[in-house]
Amino acid sequence: MLRPMEGIIRVGVCFFCHDGQGRYLLSKRSQNCRDEQGAWDPGGGGLKFGESVEEALHREVQEEYAAKPLSVEFLGFRDVLRAINNTTSHWVMFDYRVHLNADNVKNNEPHKCDGLRWVTIPELDSMQDPIHSQFPAYLAKYRHLFI
Repeated sequence: MLRPMEGIIRVGVCFFCHDGQGRYLLSKRSQNCRDEQGAWDPGGGGLKFGESVEEALHREVQEEYAAKPLSVEFLGFRDVLRAINNTTSHWVMFDYRVHLNADNVKNNEPHKCDGLRWVTIPELDSMQDPIHSQFPAYLAKYRHLFI
């Protein structure tokens, strides 16, 4: 039986960072992450109380990659319903594409991230490594913007 996660809807940001040259940044979730350990994902996090969506986006990019966005493009939003480890959750995710200077990017959360990787969309399509369960839906919705 699945248990609802505290019966609340959470709000978060998902960001797919790029270098302006056709490469996109992925991070590998460490064993310290709450779920989907070992999966590659684009980056994201939850809003804190009183924080705007854009403030959360800038904070999360800085926390994860130690870089400030050069530009930010709002793509849309998704309702994300997940069932993992016998727990269900509901997130409303605000999705972004973020331009970063690749020279400024570093793994700023080594306790949560086992590594960073720059890939092109064709390289991402042919990856054999596991990716976050919600990443395919993100790519399906916005793929036309990345090519």
